[in-house]
Amino acid sequence: MTSFVLAADLHHLRDRWGRLLALGIVMIVLGVVALIWAPLATLGTVFVLGWLIAISGLVEAIHAFHVRRWSGVFLHIAGGVLGVLLGLLIATHPASGALLLTMLLAAYLAVIGLFRAITALCLRHRSWGWAVLDGIVTLVLGLLLWTAWPLSGLWFLGFAVGIALLLRGVTIVMFAAAVRSKPH
Repeated sequence: MTSFVLAADLHHLRDRWGRLLALGIVMIVLGVVALIWAPLATLGTVFVLGWLIAISGLVEAIHAFHVRRWSGVFLHIAGGVLGVLLGLLIATHPASGALLLTMLLAAYLAVIGLFRAITALCLRHRSWGWAVLDGIVTLVLGLLLWTAWPLSGLWFLGFAVGIALLLRGVTIVMFAAAVRSKPH
């Protein structure tokens, strides 16, 4: 049902396919720029993330004062203060934040990859081989990030953002082409 509704709505986009195409091209260009200057993209990503954490901490602290009669108000205040402090620390020291986030991501990928592979081997569900492959690839990616750390901390996040922007841009360009080719 959902795909029918979406397909039926495509005719509304037919006259605006050029905007979709432009958006896709801009995202592709930004993705390429992020890949070329991955260290700068990493620092920019971490800087923005730091400010988002700080702002969310401030919002949580303000919210705590609006519900001050609630027994969990101190948890909100503590979470808010911690968010502001952590966010400001990351935003003012983006290189250190990038190193820390990359190490955490490497540990996460290694652990979750190992867990996925072992679980698939133990359960042997239908198509379990793909789950083992997923786990092994995830584990190897985590180990590669970990063994290349701290150097990987300076480029990996920007590289990941660049790949995501590039793929999203290509997807939007392909969608624009599909919308344009749809008959009236």
